[in-house]
Amino acid sequence: MRERRKTVLVLLIIVLVFICGYAFFHKGDENKVVKTVATKNGQGFKSSSQSKSSEISDLPNVSSDDWNLILVNRDNITKELNPDLAYVDGKPVDARIEEDVKDFLAAAQEIDSREHLISGYRTVEYQKELFDNYVQQEMGQDSSLSEEEAEEKVKTYSQPAGASEHQTGLAIDMSTVDSLNESDASVVEQLKEIAPKYGFVLRFQEDKSDYTGVGYEDWHFRYVGKASARYMTEHNLSLEEYVVLLKENNQ
Repeated sequence: MRERRKTVLVLLIIVLVFICGYAFFHKGDENKVVKTVATKNGQGFKSSSQSKSSEISDLPNVSSDDWNLILVNRDNITKELNPDLAYVDGKPVDARIEEDVKDFLAAAQEIDSREHLISGYRTVEYQKELFDNYVQQEMGQDSSLSEEEAEEKVKTYSQPAGASEHQTGLAIDMSTVDSLNESDASVVEQLKEIAPKYGFVLRFQEDKSDYTGVGYEDWHFRYVGKASARYMTEHNLSLEEYVVLLKENNQ
């Protein structure tokens, strides 16, 4: 009888050890999941287990409806906005950002004297003409392309009418040369670094094409305001991601 009790006791101990071990390792797996969610894409989003106050504690005091955060892309087709214009380096921009554009251009020219504005505000009609011309060029260079295929190719570097940020007057193309993605990469990195000081971000980055639908562009800078530009740069956010984040936090 005594031996049977010892055997039962040993079995009970084994079962308890197994249960405790399973609970410990299962909890560890849960912690790994939380950490994975919190660091997804390296964008600094907080995990869902953290309080909402910690999620929004460092967001700028801005609204997703602010004029300088207007989102224009192929998912957000926009009619002609007709902004009041000012001219910087001979290029039209929204008059509200005139001084910031001037200051950014001057700072860029201190880095490389060849920096100059290539494009600013465009009307919707002009964007349509530009896009259509690119489509015809692509079809001329490759006769096997259908018009639809040519349009999809062009969308990687130009936008259809109503989908271009240039119609906002808040976007500028600035480079040392008049060709896309042919500026000195080290110069572009320096411009990207100083851009937030003047309210700008390099809009179309290599690792953000899944969000923007546009390939890398070394000359396209977008005005979003200084606080937002700093936050977006520090957290590696595209404008699409940033606007979603603001809305999720009721801003």
